[in-house]
Amino acid sequence: MRLTAAGVAILALLAGASAARGLTVPALPIPDDPLAGNVPKFIGSPAAPDPVIAPAVPQHPFMAANGRSNLHNDAYQTDAYTVGGPLGVGMTVRSTLLAHECASVTFDAQGRIVTVCVGVEGPFLAMLHPRTLGLMAMRLLPPRSLGSIGGGLFTDVSGGGYFYLDQNDRAVIPTNSRHVLVFSETSGPLGPGFRLDRNHDLTGAVPSGDSIISALPDWQGLIWFASTGGVVGTIDQASGTIRSLELGEVIGNSFAVDEAGGVFMVTEAALYRLEAAPDGTPVISWREPYENVGDKRPSELSAGSGTTPTLMGSDWVAITDHADPINVLVYRRGEDVVGERLICRQPVFEQGSSATEQSLIGAGNSIIVENNFGYSGLDAVMGGMSTSPGLERVDVDADGVGCATVWHSDERAPSVVPKLSLANGLVYTYTKPVRADGRDAWYFTALDFDTGETVYQRLAGTSFGHNNNYAPVTIGPDGTAYVGVLGGLVALRDGP
Repeated sequence: MRLTAAGVAILALLAGASAARGLTVPALPIPDDPLAGNVPKFIGSPAAPDPVIAPAVPQHPFMAANGRSNLHNDAYQTDAYTVGGPLGVGMTVRSTLLAHECASVTFDAQGRIVTVCVGVEGPFLAMLHPRTLGLMAMRLLPPRSLGSIGGGLFTDVSGGGYFYLDQNDRAVIPTNSRHVLVFSETSGPLGPGFRLDRNHDLTGAVPSGDSIISALPDWQGLIWFASTGGVVGTIDQASGTIRSLELGEVIGNSFAVDEAGGVFMVTEAALYRLEAAPDGTPVISWREPYENVGDKRPSELSAGSGTTPTLMGSDWVAITDHADPINVLVYRRGEDVVGERLICRQPVFEQGSSATEQSLIGAGNSIIVENNFGYSGLDAVMGGMSTSPGLERVDVDADGVGCATVWHSDERAPSVVPKLSLANGLVYTYTKPVRADGRDAWYFTALDFDTGETVYQRLAGTSFGHNNNYAPVTIGPDGTAYVGVLGGLVALRDGP
C-alpha cells in the first residue's frame, strides 16, 4: 500500500503526459481482503427523503460555493449539506489507489474534485474526475515535517489537511514549509493543470518546529492562519503583509469565520473570538476557558477539545470540552452579550470512554457529536477490532437556554468526520463493527436525523487501505459520497 517518492513522481509524469493528450490516468481500485467473502455488502433498507429545516449559511464572498469549499463544507464549519446524498438504492462503490489519503475533498465550478492527498513521503495537490476518480492533474507539495509540534506519521493534519478553495477555484494550501501557497487551475489544449500564483512566506511569524494547521479567509478577504503551536495571523492578499499574535496554547483543529468579522478558534485551553484590527493585526474579542482534565485520550490529536468550532445560525458557536465525559458546549458568539456567554453544557457518551476528534454537525438548534474514543492508531481497528460507540444528537432548548440529548446511536465510527444532508435527513458516517472472525469491514452508514436509527450500511471495503484515518465524509454536487482513505479515495453512489 506504500507509494514511494519515485512512485509519486511517476504519477506526476503520468498525469502530465495524460493531460498533454487531454486524457486522465485511469483509477485502479483499492484492493480488498481476498478472504473477506462472507462480509455483507448491504444492510438495512433504502431511505425515503425527510428534509431537515435549518437556517441557510451565508455564502462567503472569498470562498467557493457552500458545500464545495473546504473539509467542513462552509465558513461556519457546519458539516451540513443542502444537497442530497445516497439513499441506499442499488449503491455502487468505486475507489482509486493512490497510497495517499485524499481527505479534504473540494469541487471546482466544473464539478471536478480538487483535493490534497497526504502520504508517508509527502502531500500532493490533485484534480480527479468526479465519476471515474481518474487523475486529471497533480502538483507535488512540500514534504512532511514530522518534527513539528504534535506531528506524527498518521496524526499530523498540518501541511494541507485543512485547505480551502476560493471564489476563483484557487486552492489555498498551508504547507509543511511554513508557507501558504495559492494554486490556480489552468486549461487549454494540453488539458487541466495547476499554476502557482502566490507564495506567502510565514517563516517570520511561525517559528521553526511549528507548523501551520489551517488557513481560511475572513469576510474582508484577509487570509487567516493558525499554527499548532498557537500562532494566529493574517495575510493581506494584495500587499502580502503578515500580522500575527501568539496565543501560547496548542491548536489542534481548524477554525470558523462569520460575516460579522469573527474568527473562532479553540485551543487546548479555551475558545476564542478574534477579529482583525484596521491594520490586519489579530485582536482577541473574548476568551472562554473550558474544562480540561489534562489527559490525551486514544483518538485525540491534542490534549484538549477535538472540535473545530461550529457556528449555528446568527448567534451561537459550539464545541466540546475535555472533561470526562466530554460535554457539548454552546456559547453566544457576539462580541458583547447580555448575561452568561455559555448557554448550555450537555455531557455525552460514557465516563472513561468519551472523546471526539471531529467537528460537530450544526443544523438549526441541533448538534450531532461522534465518539472516537479508542482510535489509538491504525492497529486499534485491525483484526476485527473497533472503537467505543457511538453518535448522539443534542438540541438546544427552544428558549435558547439549556440543552438535552435527543438520541444515542451505538454505531462505531473510529475517526470519520460525519456529515448531514439537509435535503434528505440522513446523517452519514463511516463505521467499523466488531467482528469475531477478525475481518475488517468498513461501512458507509446512514442514520435517521430524527431518531438516530441506522437506516442502511453499504460496505466500502475490507482492507487496511479502506481505513479513513480522520478523513471526512464528503457529498458531491451530484449526490455522490466520498471518503478519503489510506489507500486514496472511495466514492459511493446510488445506482445505476
